[in-house]
Amino acid sequence: MSIGIGDRAPDFTLPGTGDRSYSLSEFAGRPVVLVFYPGDDTPVCTKQLNSYNDDIGQFTELNAQVIGISAQDVSSHEGFANKHGFTFPLLSDTDKAIAGLYGTLGPIGFPRRTTFIIDADGIVRYAHRAIAGLTFRPVEELVAELAKL
Repeated sequence: MSIGIGDRAPDFTLPGTGDRSYSLSEFAGRPVVLVFYPGDDTPVCTKQLNSYNDDIGQFTELNAQVIGISAQDVSSHEGFANKHGFTFPLLSDTDKAIAGLYGTLGPIGFPRRTTFIIDADGIVRYAHRAIAGLTFRPVEELVAELAKL
């Protein structure tokens, strides 16, 4: 299955940083920037998530919640988040079920770098799936998409 623009974003509940679980539905009524990333402490993922964290105020001004999801366990996420001071949750999808549901797995089951913007009503309004995963969508692009909502 692959989720695209105009589709309702499937709800999920996953364990995450901050010693709690998170559900997409708990952010209903505000936009969500849902970031699937391949791995904690990898060069591109670190750069990507740091850029979002450094400019978190731009997301906050638009009432948007940033959420990161990858297949590492919560302890890995905690170490990664604490090391870099991330102010948004990182969720653990160890069985890759949610990545599969959103269509972010590559041909051999490796998660692809993918970013979705989900509006306040739970509809996908933006989707970008990286082919090689060596680049990511810049804050300016995501903020511009959020401003359209």
